[in-house]
Amino acid sequence: MAGRYPHDVPRPHAAAVARHPHLDHPLPPGWVRVDLHSHTMWSGDSTTTPDEVEQAVIDSGIDVLCITDHNAVKGAQELADRLPCRVIVGEELRTHAGEIIGLFLTERVPFGVPPAEAARIIRDQGGVVYVPHPFDPMRRNLTEAALDALVADGLVDAIEVFNAKTSLPSLNRRAADYALQHGLLAGAGSDAHVPLALGAAYVEMPDFDGPEEFLTNLCSARTVGHHWDEARPWSARVLPGTSSG
Repeated sequence: MAGRYPHDVPRPHAAAVARHPHLDHPLPPGWVRVDLHSHTMWSGDSTTTPDEVEQAVIDSGIDVLCITDHNAVKGAQELADRLPCRVIVGEELRTHAGEIIGLFLTERVPFGVPPAEAARIIRDQGGVVYVPHPFDPMRRNLTEAALDALVADGLVDAIEVFNAKTSLPSLNRRAADYALQHGLLAGAGSDAHVPLALGAAYVEMPDFDGPEEFLTNLCSARTVGHHWDEARPWSARVLPGTSSG
């Protein structure tokens, strides 16, 4: 099947392809690259500015970027009309049992609520409940008991089966096995905290309009990515201010 290159959209830049060679693989017509997990300076532990996100999207050719800042949605909301890609407003929020991502949010989910309450708040907004890096002990992952309880209650839509920052392939494989065993949809993301990380991991999937079609089409998605967790090259920088939310 012919891919979308060379006529539909600009190709990823050569430097981005050198970092993430899979970016050079054409997509089937009507498909998009979706990074389900990324961060900006609104996260607190990332220093990626709006200008840098914009350039990173151009360089990588990502079609849909889920901006999932820690306990904040303001950055995603502000960038939605600025970036040269579609933006899904998300939040990686900390519950008392670990982190959950909400996608397609209209409002911030409170910090520190129980996992089931967080999932219901996400669903009440028409959002998608997505569990990041479920078995990576180096992150604030959900405890296995909390994950099992959410799944048993039907409160998980998808889990991250490939996180580009997870250093041990066995942990991503375990997440993929868990998704298969429990009939959950599978996602992937760069977990980018620096601009050069965009393009490290994503899903290729049929294009969609809104959360319901997103979940339907995620059934057909292909997970693409490699481990990439390099530090930002040092430079003297001044960050714009942000406010909470």
